[in-house]
Amino acid sequence: MSDDALFREVDEEVRQEQLKKLWDRHGNLLVALCVAIVLAVAGFKGWQAWQTKQAEAAGQSYFAMTKLAGKQQFDEALKLIPTIGQAGYAHLAKLREAGILLAQGKDDEAVKLFDAIAADTSYDAALRDLARIRAGYALADTAKPAELATRVAGFDVEGNPWRHAAREIEANAAWKAKDYAAADKLVKTILLDPETPQGLRQRATILSDLLLPLLPKS
Repeated sequence: MSDDALFREVDEEVRQEQLKKLWDRHGNLLVALCVAIVLAVAGFKGWQAWQTKQAEAAGQSYFAMTKLAGKQQFDEALKLIPTIGQAGYAHLAKLREAGILLAQGKDDEAVKLFDAIAADTSYDAALRDLARIRAGYALADTAKPAELATRVAGFDVEGNPWRHAAREIEANAAWKAKDYAAADKLVKTILLDPETPQGLRQRATILSDLLLPLLPKS
């Protein structure tokens, strides 16, 4: 046997001896660690499966609820809302609940729910903004212009996707309050914005035509 082969054999025996000592000393700990990793992975996979199942069930309940609401079966739709437990669908369901209350003529209850959603930081910011806008529309015929301006404050800025709706809410309120000059100013802002949605632009054009004979002649 060559010296190199002898040294390799001795070296291998030393390593095996060291590994044996390590195993004797820490073997139980290593086994426990491996078991813990396996259990953690299994638990995580189980949690993911449970989350998926919950989301699927919530989605089915939500779409069943919206279908009933679309058929104006409001009482049946409202009964499904408490069964929707997954946060994302539950938040959407609450918004839909407020819409159902509006459809039932329960404006005060609807606005109260919209306000609660807008104030709840657990909701996505986009849903909270939508709740503020929906409440503004619900109050456009009855609230004073100053109150509505406060409600939609912050929306009427360049780049905000809700600026068009906020302007329409304030314009409608000014019209109801017979502040025709303020309504005209807001309508012009809506019409001059190239990004105003087509449907909203059409409504603004109609309001502009109604305002024309009511404004002072220049």
